[in-house]
Amino acid sequence: MPWTVLTYSLPSTPRSSPRVALWRRLRRLGAVSPTGGVHILPAEEECIEALQWLAQEIRQAQGEALVMRVEQFDGLTDAQLIERFQQARAEEYGEIETQLVALEQAANTLTDEERANFQDSLDKLRRRHADIKRVDYFSSPTGERIAARLAALQQSLVANQRTVVDVPTAAVAEYQNKRWVTRPRPHVDRLACAWLIRRFINPNAVIRYALEPEPGEISFDMSNAHFGHQGQFCTFETMVRAFQLVEPGLQTMAEIVHEIDLRDGQYTHPELAGVDAILKGWLIAAFSDAELEAHGLALFEGLYTMFSKKGG
Repeated sequence: MPWTVLTYSLPSTPRSSPRVALWRRLRRLGAVSPTGGVHILPAEEECIEALQWLAQEIRQAQGEALVMRVEQFDGLTDAQLIERFQQARAEEYGEIETQLVALEQAANTLTDEERANFQDSLDKLRRRHADIKRVDYFSSPTGERIAARLAALQQSLVANQRTVVDVPTAAVAEYQNKRWVTRPRPHVDRLACAWLIRRFINPNAVIRYALEPEPGEISFDMSNAHFGHQGQFCTFETMVRAFQLVEPGLQTMAEIVHEIDLRDGQYTHPELAGVDAILKGWLIAAFSDAELEAHGLALFEGLYTMFSKKGG
């Protein structure tokens, strides 16, 4: 598989801060260095761009830098390189796990006064996990295990925790020629549902935006809808479960939609703030319902493409 490689040198200086800052930047990018002076990332567009910007900064600091695409390393297989990435991420996840164990042990004896500080500590771990996951290019199983434990611990703190409900199943074949309706000014949950309908149920579905459904229409995310919030699930989560969709990436998307829609602190993903800001920008721009849907379809298709490529 192709790789992106950065090699560089900096002028000798009594101050070590430029070298330390560069090392920290490469570490945050998730690069591995099998030998001195060579730093490797997968040949993905965002990785290539990040190293190109870094090389530019090195040259501006009177150093030398070269970014290369390498198809194969002599004496180092792709599997061995991937293992180095996995080991690096496992070490970082391990730092989280050490702190997570302490939080798990303390969770059962919290007083009301301690709960707020406990939540702050848990939020810091979840943000750190999100930072590592962003550069976990080969989906370390350790990361998934830690994510599950963080989510379980967060669930245990949710006040008045709701009972998980059973969502009735629905057959895709029965909704091929249906008309759909939801409330005007669609935001995150409704836009995600519109994308889901067109992506997995009927690409040519008619979706209307109105306050009341007409006879025969399938309503979603509105009062007394066919598909709406159920228990702790937003409408998008309800529809994913109802139609038994298990495609890679959908669960991560559902968590992002859930958190933006409900803001209950259950999920943390690095994409959350960006998606939320984009959606708010569309509302401020006063797009029409049709424009909101068109932009929403493109946004959620892009997210799905990314998350499905990374296995969710």
